[in-house]
Amino acid sequence: MNFSSTFKSVSLAALLAASVAIPAIAETPKDTFVIARNTADAITLDPAECFEFTGGRIVANLYERLFLFEPDNLTKLVGGIAESYDFSEDGKTITVKLRDGLTFHSGNPVTANDVAYSLGRAVKLNKTPAFIITQIGWTPENIADAVKAVDDSTVEIKILANMSPALVLNLLSSGVSSIVDMKEVQAHEVDGDMGYAWLKDHSAGSGPYKLKTWKANELVLLDAFEDYRHGAPAMKRVAIRHVAEPSAQRLLLEKGDVDAAMELTADQLKGLAGNPDVSAEQYPKGYLMYLAVNMENPILSKPKVREALHYIPDYDGMVGSFLDGQYKIHQNFWPGGMWAAVNDNPYKQDLAKAKALVAEAGVEPGAKITIDTLNKSPFTEVAQSVQASLKEIGIESEIILSDGKTLWPKYRARKHELIVARWGPDYSDPHSNADAFAHNPDNSFEAKLTGKLTWRNAWDAKGLTELTDQAASESDPAKREAIYATLQKMVREDSAFTVMFQAIGTFGQRSNVKGFVNGATSDQAYYRTVTK
Repeated sequence: MNFSSTFKSVSLAALLAASVAIPAIAETPKDTFVIARNTADAITLDPAECFEFTGGRIVANLYERLFLFEPDNLTKLVGGIAESYDFSEDGKTITVKLRDGLTFHSGNPVTANDVAYSLGRAVKLNKTPAFIITQIGWTPENIADAVKAVDDSTVEIKILANMSPALVLNLLSSGVSSIVDMKEVQAHEVDGDMGYAWLKDHSAGSGPYKLKTWKANELVLLDAFEDYRHGAPAMKRVAIRHVAEPSAQRLLLEKGDVDAAMELTADQLKGLAGNPDVSAEQYPKGYLMYLAVNMENPILSKPKVREALHYIPDYDGMVGSFLDGQYKIHQNFWPGGMWAAVNDNPYKQDLAKAKALVAEAGVEPGAKITIDTLNKSPFTEVAQSVQASLKEIGIESEIILSDGKTLWPKYRARKHELIVARWGPDYSDPHSNADAFAHNPDNSFEAKLTGKLTWRNAWDAKGLTELTDQAASESDPAKREAIYATLQKMVREDSAFTVMFQAIGTFGQRSNVKGFVNGATSDQAYYRTVTK
């Protein structure tokens, strides 16, 4: 098949001073796109490890993949560095031809050896997102044979698991499948770490931007790559300022100190009405907000308690107040608006029913649990609402607020009790979320399947794991869709999860900004299309 080519809240001038001399001005530079967002969840920018929302958006602009979604059509998978591909007759081997003339930021050519090295590196490092491609059957022991350079522009990829070919292409469009500059990474290797320490805060990609500076909880600076395959981006620099408070983001936006503010509340977005210099924007978003219980907790693991949790959230009250315009009710693990989504929302708040279920479970009044969540809006407000409802049914709770750097490692270590968290697809296929919410081949702590929410919550997902595998291997789209519908219903009714809401992508931007494209997945943020 051939593809068509196609912080701190301080002044920007002060933050850029070390890198570029610009005067202290009231508006942002004409060739710089300045974004305000809470970047506290950013832990690493190494694509083999990055599994956070902020980092994923940045990585997507630093690196390219074999396959990806272009901003002009976010529903059609096309070639990134791949020019074309062919499947073998048995569907177990993909032969990929690379585009001619591509270069990395270093000037090194993009070759098939870089592809083999990048995918092998991700498998061998085996960080949290590695599960996305190891499910193809790849291991550190077999990856050298599974992904091989035939020549400089041809890669042979073997599918070693019983998996739909279409699903494999989607897996290879995920962030962990980003192609890194092998020579550049190897030049920064220390004690055989495959550049792991260096790539945390450096880049070695071929994407539209290269990393200039990353100051944690302060600033990320990206410089345009002049030789990018689609041409040099109009914005020569992207500056992402860490601004934790939505109110501060709005103030900076209205003053003209930033071009876009990514986390404004519903009230703040409404408050932009009537100001001709700014606008409120919406885009489809696949993020889900959910409750999850650690099945090792003696109270929360009880089936009746888990059932009661479905009737605890004040769904209508929250979307009618502080979540207004930002989230909608959605109670299934695959986001609405995407292929194979189930949109039934059968649960309403019913505290009397929840209290009866908890009593049936034998939980004594006054039982105590903890609720972990992010120390940012609207997660704190959702946790407070859940806390108030739990108290109504006789369960006392303490809310523990943390930033992403603290919360996600804690969650991945199974050290929580009840958590209010979020999740977004890693690629545009329902297997992305089914693999997280309904698949757990090894529930032992030693397995450390940290990329799976089932494992993080110590839920073995018996029966569902096998059904998820069946869906992944099914080549008939209609049959595959039916299996995912069944999985969503099963998880909704009896699991470690209570899915509550789906995000509505909203942000504020200056009226002179055009072409800022955002999509449903966490890495579909395109800076190269922006003009001012």
